[in-house]
Amino acid sequence: MNNRIYLYIVVMAGVTYLIRVLPLTLIRKEIKNTYIRSFLYYVPYVTLSVMTFPAILTATASVWSAVIALIIAIFLAYRGKSLFVVSLAACAAVFLTELFL
Repeated sequence: MNNRIYLYIVVMAGVTYLIRVLPLTLIRKEIKNTYIRSFLYYVPYVTLSVMTFPAILTATASVWSAVIALIIAIFLAYRGKSLFVVSLAACAAVFLTELFL
């Protein structure tokens, strides 16, 4: 098992390296397709959302307090409030919900 861990690390490094190098070597021209450009534009946002959403639901003692805070945060963010206001409101929502549950 101890010798196989080095093989696992080498395979992981190779796969990670290939994912980053292949697009640079295969795509030399500017991408003009609007569908592909919009897809590539939103990839970082989707990745961040996919990593953040499960953490939001499991960060509190109750799923209900997390859902209520998430709804409040989405509503305030949609209304154009600052990140500071949204985070304070979400924290207050979790605190109050946990206090009464």
